[in-house]
Amino acid sequence: MNEISEMIRPSPWVERFARHIPVNGRVLDLACGSGRHSRFLAALGYSVLAVDRDAGALAALRDVPGVVVQEMNLEGEAWPLEGQRFDGIVVTNYLWRARLSDVMALLAPGGVLIYDTFMLGNEIYGKPSNPDFLLQPGELRQRVADAGLRELAFAEGLTAAPKPAMRQSVCAVCD
Repeated sequence: MNEISEMIRPSPWVERFARHIPVNGRVLDLACGSGRHSRFLAALGYSVLAVDRDAGALAALRDVPGVVVQEMNLEGEAWPLEGQRFDGIVVTNYLWRARLSDVMALLAPGGVLIYDTFMLGNEIYGKPSNPDFLLQPGELRQRVADAGLRELAFAEGLTAAPKPAMRQSVCAVCD
């Protein structure tokens, strides 16, 4: 598969676990970027709220059926998603530790968290290389447990595609 199609294809982790999200559920695609997961989830029949601070990236999603876009600063003092609940939350290639527990608190009972991002060791392969944006070994697993979520699957280590990277991924449910 060429590099461009890999860039728009959903993360294999998201593809693998998306169907665990309750049918016809409301899903948050947090820090959605170009919206590859928003498009994928909407095509599966979910109602998707795609949020990002990049208005340009969000513009490409405005006419996608089943997707509502909202420009948000997820790293400011005020938490813009306070009080909302989602049946699914998808986060890829993004980490803001200060709000990690707030993100998990957005899950409705029965809701599914699908999180897939970079971890320590990725600096060897490129960006991100700042340790502030790299998970420690087992960190996501511990955060999920601390939030009272039940882990369905966890993986960490070197991945080869779409390019070599050190990644950490979890799928968890809010019981």
